[in-house]
Amino acid sequence: MTEHASRGGLLLGLGAYAAWGVLPLYFRLLAAVPALEVLAHRVIWSLVLLIIVVSAMRRWRAIRAAISARTFVMLAGSATLIAINWLIYIWAVNNGHTLAGSLGYFINPLLNVGLGVVVLGERLRKWQGVAIAIASAGVAAMAFVALDTLWISLSLAVTFGFYGLVRKIVAIDALGGLLVETMVLAPLSLGYVLMIGRAGTGAMGVAPSTDVLLVLLGALTALPLLMFAAAARRLPYSTLALLQYVAPTLQFIVAVAVFGEPLRPLHILVFGLIWTGCAIFAWDSVRGARKARAANGSSGARVNART
Repeated sequence: MTEHASRGGLLLGLGAYAAWGVLPLYFRLLAAVPALEVLAHRVIWSLVLLIIVVSAMRRWRAIRAAISARTFVMLAGSATLIAINWLIYIWAVNNGHTLAGSLGYFINPLLNVGLGVVVLGERLRKWQGVAIAIASAGVAAMAFVALDTLWISLSLAVTFGFYGLVRKIVAIDALGGLLVETMVLAPLSLGYVLMIGRAGTGAMGVAPSTDVLLVLLGALTALPLLMFAAAARRLPYSTLALLQYVAPTLQFIVAVAVFGEPLRPLHILVFGLIWTGCAIFAWDSVRGARKARAANGSSGARVNART
């Protein structure tokens, strides 16, 4: 991997996670629109953009070749999970619970490790276990801080965690998978938008500024995902493991500094435990990646010596 490619991957990764981190600011502009309607428009306009991108890249044949019956069923499942995730997050932001949402995305990477162990049979390293234990203590403390919003954090973590698990094992790339997922969700989304439009309760067509914001949801959904996919091809996993905390950290800052959500002392304890767990996890990921590179380098040197 060249230094140029690595730098480009870092910029793409930072761009993707930064976009996800400040997305609550955009959703707040649509606070007057019900969360379900925002979700429907997010799906519809994402599909429009993805069709344009796939056509421009001439990827239709490759995507069709990658879709089997099993792949389609799995993507229908992942589409359901991501739709639930998006709906809960949009509702949380526009109902003053961005802080709870950011906690969910802090928990998610650690949940992914647990799913890897339980479902995929991956081995848990010692420090990963420590990180999960500390983060779990933070989740337990959260029950004492705000039991009424704990469901938001856990729902976001669980739905996105299982979404990531499905996308990890399904045999299709990020662009093709996202295209199929939005195609699965589009009929219901379009039907809902048309239904509320006929009833005169839809937000589309009422104010030009709202129309523009709803249409731009497609770009704000698809482009960060495409940037992330490009970054993943250019960066080592350990770097991605560090970058994934950018988004919830920015969400946390937006919740407290911009939206003025209350930050109580026990909140600080909870996030302190979660951040400690995340820091240990990130440190262990970097250390593990360095050991793997060193081992590969040693084995390569031995092969060259024998030849």
